[in-house]
Amino acid sequence: MLDNAESILDPQGTDAREIFDIVDELCQFETICLLITSRLTTIPRHCKHPEIPTLSMEAARDMFYSIHSNGGQCDIIDNLLRRLDFHALSITLLATTACHNMWNYNELAEEWDMQRAQLLRTDYNESLAATIELSLASPTFQKLGADARELLGVVAFFPQGIDERNLDWFFPTISDRKNIFVKFRNLSLTHRSSEFITMLAPIRDYLCLPDPTSSPLLCAVKDRYFSRLSVNICPDKPGFEEGQWIKSEDVNVEHLLNVFTGASIDINTNDAWIVCAHFLTHLYWHKQRPTVLGPKITGLPDDHPFKHACLFELSKSFESTGNYAEQKCLLSHALRLAKGQGNNVRVAFTLVWLTETNRKLKLYEEGVQRAKEALEIFEQLGDISGQAASLISLAALLHADERLDAALEAASRAMKLLPEQGEDLKVCQSHRLLGNIFHSKGEREKAIHHFEAALGISSTFNWHTQLFRVHKRLAELFLEKDEFDDAQAHIEQSKSHAVEGTYNLGFAMTLQSSIWSRQGRLEDARSEALGALEIFERLGATEKVEYCKGLLHRIEARMQSRAGFPKVSKTTQNLAAFQIFLERCWQGFLIFFHFLGISGLVRYFFEREPNMLQ
Repeated sequence: MLDNAESILDPQGTDAREIFDIVDELCQFETICLLITSRLTTIPRHCKHPEIPTLSMEAARDMFYSIHSNGGQCDIIDNLLRRLDFHALSITLLATTACHNMWNYNELAEEWDMQRAQLLRTDYNESLAATIELSLASPTFQKLGADARELLGVVAFFPQGIDERNLDWFFPTISDRKNIFVKFRNLSLTHRSSEFITMLAPIRDYLCLPDPTSSPLLCAVKDRYFSRLSVNICPDKPGFEEGQWIKSEDVNVEHLLNVFTGASIDINTNDAWIVCAHFLTHLYWHKQRPTVLGPKITGLPDDHPFKHACLFELSKSFESTGNYAEQKCLLSHALRLAKGQGNNVRVAFTLVWLTETNRKLKLYEEGVQRAKEALEIFEQLGDISGQAASLISLAALLHADERLDAALEAASRAMKLLPEQGEDLKVCQSHRLLGNIFHSKGEREKAIHHFEAALGISSTFNWHTQLFRVHKRLAELFLEKDEFDDAQAHIEQSKSHAVEGTYNLGFAMTLQSSIWSRQGRLEDARSEALGALEIFERLGATEKVEYCKGLLHRIEARMQSRAGFPKVSKTTQNLAAFQIFLERCWQGFLIFFHFLGISGLVRYFFEREPNMLQ
């Protein structure tokens, strides 16, 4: 056995060729079994080279608890094992250190948060640092030049690592960059994960730059990211699709901004904050999710030149997760700032977004007032596009309040204001809104016409958010008539335009669950509802969490009923059919009452007296 053979098999080492030939010759003897452990991937040609993966959760637990068991298994330890990337040596060192110091699990977690990789050492001078420094001291690494250690620090800085396709873009001043990264991999200091060059978490903690802002290489990478983000994207303008790169690098950019807008940086550094606003715009359009940058943005002084822009864009991330109350707080703050600055354009656009938020919070009268304020400002400014945006928001709010004729008038007025080209997104939104209004008025064919018009525009520009919304709405429309094939086709399309793990995907999954539930595919319906519940819980979308729990309860009740009564009697079938008949009658009554102008009164009565509806 040749253990830790880096020192003798390094091709750049002393007498490397002669030593390698001897080891190669040993491999050829049938009476000898040779085992080599090494970070180097340079091995004799007769040796097999198995990849050694990180541990499974079960194996990692077994390893940790065999050394240090302080009251049985615990979620705290599971979390620590994940943060160690299930790296065997790190787990052994952490458990041994905890055992020597007699720490309980909470104490160990606190020490890890404070010390990180420095904790991975024992009283017998065994440490993760020793194994890493052994690689860094090898002749192969030493010959890579003065930039090699700093390059590793840059890779370690980014949670996702470095996109291998961007090496030329990130490091143009390092001529031998591709070879250097090959050597890093040969020394097992880095590994590939998808298209990214990254490290195991403990190695990343050890090699991370002590002061990232003082690294010339990292600052150069920062400037390239900032340059890429400085272009403000607009859905109906050229270059919008190019912004989708953020989907794969959002975690890296967020971490970069989190550091370079930190307390150690001059708080008035304008480039970082304007890029922060642009980053949030990219997230809104291409990867809707919460962000860790919120506390820093809200903590900016009110006179900061970019606080309004950052607050405004931050509010959209809360819309994406269904937290409309927090969105309204941020927009209200942004509105005060815009009024204080005397910036009427900012005031008007903030009012438009407040109209949308009030609609979602069912604060209709306040929303109407906000929309009219915005419309008046845009009329004074002579801004046709802004007037159309105000009318679209007003129409959506009036539709939600069941004031359908007023909603139709506002939406039609917006459509007349918009040019045939150049405002495609607003035209698409107007068609989608008109589809909703005509559907509520019982004019199904007109509704489908407008939805299909919105679909055509969205498809031309490949707007994922708009495509998601239109397909979802069409799925709901066809589901109402039990047209399951059409409903299924549209819900599958809507899913394809929703980013994994986002609010939109959760919404689509709940609708898919309803489709399958109506078709009797209860296992599939339950699976989709559980998936949606997991997404909404992770996003903190409380209202949707409760909805999913109710949906799951109804599905599981039907599953239990089916399990208890495998053969459905004719009487039960007739009762079920009668129940469906009553539900459709109820929908018909609502439409009839709408034409009489008392639908709101009827809904109010039955909401107050739910037992009557039962």
